[in-house]
Amino acid sequence: MTYALTEEHEMLRETVRALADEKIAPRAAEADEREEFPWDVYKSLVAADLHAIHVPEEYGGAGGDALAAVIVIEEVARACASSSLIPAVNKLGTVPLLLSASDELKTRYLTPVATGEAMFSYALSEPEAGSDAAAMKTRAVLDGDHYVLNGVKMWITNAGVSEYYTVMAVTDPSAGARGISAFVVEKSDEGVSFGPKEKKLGIKASPTRQVILEDVRIPASRMIGAPGTGFKTALATLDHTRVTIAAQALGIAQGALDYAIGYVKERKQFGKAIADFQGLQFMIADMGMKLEAARQLTYHAAAKSELAMHGRPQKDLTFLSSAAKCAASDAAMEITTDAVQLLGGYGYTREFPVERMMRDAKITQIYEGTNQIQRMVMARQLLK
Repeated sequence: MTYALTEEHEMLRETVRALADEKIAPRAAEADEREEFPWDVYKSLVAADLHAIHVPEEYGGAGGDALAAVIVIEEVARACASSSLIPAVNKLGTVPLLLSASDELKTRYLTPVATGEAMFSYALSEPEAGSDAAAMKTRAVLDGDHYVLNGVKMWITNAGVSEYYTVMAVTDPSAGARGISAFVVEKSDEGVSFGPKEKKLGIKASPTRQVILEDVRIPASRMIGAPGTGFKTALATLDHTRVTIAAQALGIAQGALDYAIGYVKERKQFGKAIADFQGLQFMIADMGMKLEAARQLTYHAAAKSELAMHGRPQKDLTFLSSAAKCAASDAAMEITTDAVQLLGGYGYTREFPVERMMRDAKITQIYEGTNQIQRMVMARQLLK
């Protein structure tokens, strides 16, 4: 079998869902409305060791596999998409270290993430380098035993609340993508600042800001891997973390489907529950079918990710992670839109959670590579 959920995975799901229902779901609407990072949710996730379950045990983490990380993100996203970015972005920021960093760097930075003392964000995109990430302009210039960084990173999730940032910067402008290196930058480093919070359609309780680097001087030892390997590390990272965005999309869609099912069973028109009307039954059936198909693809990709992280290269991981992210996010957008439709006028109001879920679902089709880029990636893999 490519994957199988163990008893531990099922117990983990029950644990996360109980926490999400008790501590996260009741705060979701308020956090969205106020556009404030949910620190109370973060503390609850840390107390349950669910904020960064992927960090290996040798660095003080829970040592959860890729399927465990998917389950955590999925179940948190079912209650609140913004909150699910806590475990998701902690993984995104730290996978480059897990893949390429020295043992010293891993110990120094993964340990505080494992204990909940710090969060980790990922800084790849720039104002003029989104889908074309290799066109980045941020520079890192060697000066003795330090590098001096200058540039602006754009669309950085949890910027300002994270203590640490994986930053990609050009160290050799003549080498193209092979002249890009990866670094750990700390929030407290002199010269690091943040732009204003972006005013967004969804995931409003997770801040998205520019990370501005002005003559930021950091030790050369903070380079992740060898010089010039940063872009390769970035692409390898996304092979693993696109799966976490798929998980987030699954959770959002599941939350919307669950709410819609409960609603159509209770709502009465023409003298009976609207769940009795075949047209709506077909909608519910399609929603469930799309969701389960995306879930199986996502779990399959997660299993491949886990093998690859443990030194067993998977030739189809790039295709599968792109396919999972694309399929799950497209499904989430369709399912949340249908959920709003099933609730009718009520679905269009903020008194009910499905409009928030619909807004939150949209970003899963955009970040960590738009779904148009995912289709290009998949096609290239198939045509090799």
